Amino acid sequence: MRRWKTPARTGPETRRAKQLRFIMKHTHAVGIDLGTTYSCIAWLNEYGQPVTIPNQEGELSTPSVVFFDGDQPIIGTEAMRNAIASPERVVQHVKRFMGNPEKFWKIDETRYSPVHISAMILRKLIAAAQEQIGEISEAVITVPAQFGDAHRHATMQAGHAAGLERIEMINEPVAAALCHVLGNEGLAFTELAIDQQLLVFDLGGGTLDIAIVKYKTNQVRVVASDGDLELGGLDFTKVLIDAAAEKFIADFGDDPRSHRGSLQFLALEAEQAKRSLSVRPRAAITVQHEGHRKTYQIEQTEFESLSRKLIQRTEEITRRILKDNKFGWAHIDVVLTTGGASRMPMIRESLKKLSGRTLNSSLSPDQSIAHGAAYYAGMLLSNDQYARTVFNSTASSRLANVQQQSVNARALGILVRDETGERIPHYLIPANTPLPAATTHVFGTVVDHQARVRVQIVESGAGADRPPTVLGDCQITGLPADLPEGTEIEVTISYDHQARVHVSAVEPVSGLRTEIEIIRQENLNPQLQETPDVVADPKTATGAEWFSEKSPAVSAPNPSAKSPPQNPAGKETIKAAPRPAAVISPELDALAELSYLSQAVAQIEDQPVLLCNDCGTPLQRNGRCSSCNNVPGKQSPKGKRQAALQKSAKRVQSQPTTANSPPNIPQSLGRSNASGRKKPQPDPNEAEFWDLVDGD
Repeated sequence: MRRWKTPARTGPETRRAKQLRFIMKHTHAVGIDLGTTYSCIAWLNEYGQPVTIPNQEGELSTPSVVFFDGDQPIIGTEAMRNAIASPERVVQHVKRFMGNPEKFWKIDETRYSPVHISAMILRKLIAAAQEQIGEISEAVITVPAQFGDAHRHATMQAGHAAGLERIEMINEPVAAALCHVLGNEGLAFTELAIDQQLLVFDLGGGTLDIAIVKYKTNQVRVVASDGDLELGGLDFTKVLIDAAAEKFIADFGDDPRSHRGSLQFLALEAEQAKRSLSVRPRAAITVQHEGHRKTYQIEQTEFESLSRKLIQRTEEITRRILKDNKFGWAHIDVVLTTGGASRMPMIRESLKKLSGRTLNSSLSPDQSIAHGAAYYAGMLLSNDQYARTVFNSTASSRLANVQQQSVNARALGILVRDETGERIPHYLIPANTPLPAATTHVFGTVVDHQARVRVQIVESGAGADRPPTVLGDCQITGLPADLPEGTEIEVTISYDHQARVHVSAVEPVSGLRTEIEIIRQENLNPQLQETPDVVADPKTATGAEWFSEKSPAVSAPNPSAKSPPQNPAGKETIKAAPRPAAVISPELDALAELSYLSQAVAQIEDQPVLLCNDCGTPLQRNGRCSSCNNVPGKQSPKGKRQAALQKSAKRVQSQPTTANSPPNIPQSLGRSNASGRKKPQPDPNEAEFWDLVDGD
């Protein structure tokens, strides 16, 4: 028998060793709960059991706080300790400002955006995890269900800035439901045996998320979601801050909230008192300011009385999600609570009275969201034939069979003009539509050689009382040359399975298809750069802030403008709701932007959108452009030059498209990259490995 000579183990690493090292490289299922006040990271071990990974200090939850020691960021508990001595150098609660391109914190002469700060927190979590389980290049990050496209886009940017190559997002109440269904102890120990309909109540440090979730064997499906991005544990802490400050003012005539250091000391005292009041009838809050120091006792009943308005808001949102979706409490089998603020007795008593049943509080309020995200990461990896995981066959098979489907929390549409000429949102994909979802509009050219079409995309606000958010403009360019007047352009607006917005267009005759980038406000004023901006005197906040402002919408039309009614969602397509013929006449200007905004009159359905050939602006009813004052058919010199260029341009050939991955389980774990981010270079060891396989 021929014997192969064993290669020497000394000296440089052999090609075979490199090959084996590449093959044995595992991809871990990692979930991250990026919270307003605390963040957590978890992974699935070989048995499919979610395990929380402690940070370098041994803590399972890391405070979402950043302290700048010179230009060196310090994250976590040590940052909180410095919040009192150096409040102007501490940044916290950044999640409430995600997606806001105008929000910055100025430290020395450098300004940091919410994306920068969130990336630092993520780096802290990932670095600690890599020390214990190895390299992490992809992860699932949780977000509130009420997060819009701008918030999700910013979260994706922060993840890439933290060093992650592939990112998937999952809504926090869905992650909690997965943790409940699959179990805290791992797949080998627990499994929900019966079908259930859950109401998930997730009250975290900064947000409230409520979802109705249906569970059937191997399937978790969200029916509806609601919530408030500005209602969480922070608001209950503020109640205690204000109560103690008013007592201090009555005693000493000076407001401790007027000084950053005093306010920060009071905030930490109030946070600790809030936690104590969850297990004790009273707690102490010490206030110190301007040489005065006094301790006040706060009774649990007093805290509940002061927080009554906040409790009522949670009850209103809970009733609203049931009423809007035609559910009664008889349809709910389990009320599942999670989130740190759900520990408060007044929250649990309110839910008990409202639902008339015992609550299920078996989930860890602090870790269940990260555990659910880790489960979802495992589901994705188990369905990726190219991924190598640490799961045993039982865990891998169980994870591969579980599917989840979510809904969009916000309606998606476009801006149109009403009878007064004011732009208002017209929603085409209603809220709580199963994801992914898409709707197609037919636009038309109004002159020969038209070069572009312009659409403004809008999302509804995070709640019934919040203004809508304009995501940005879509400029549809690269149309085939020599298009005749009246050529149809089909524009598709869609949500993917992560509730991120995509826009594509196709010219049916030539088959030209193109993906369209949304020109966002933050693209014009970037949040994420190689290094933070250094500014002389920006209009920014400085250091730590406690409830001094709320995160505004990225951009919104006049809140007083009334929105047209939402359109009903069909199983296959979503069309605009019919309107009476009497309503159509005063809305011809709106129809000039969207040809079938109303489906009530057949002759209007096929009418093309009237757009200026020079600037792309929708034309008025008289056919004149409001921007450049041109009339179709009478080309300006600029228009003639554009026409000549269009005639000489070559027709763009359409590119073949690949089949989309299934809605529940994508083919890969977040293959999308952050805008403007360079693709990672291929691993030379990987190329070497394939050379060996090919016989090189």
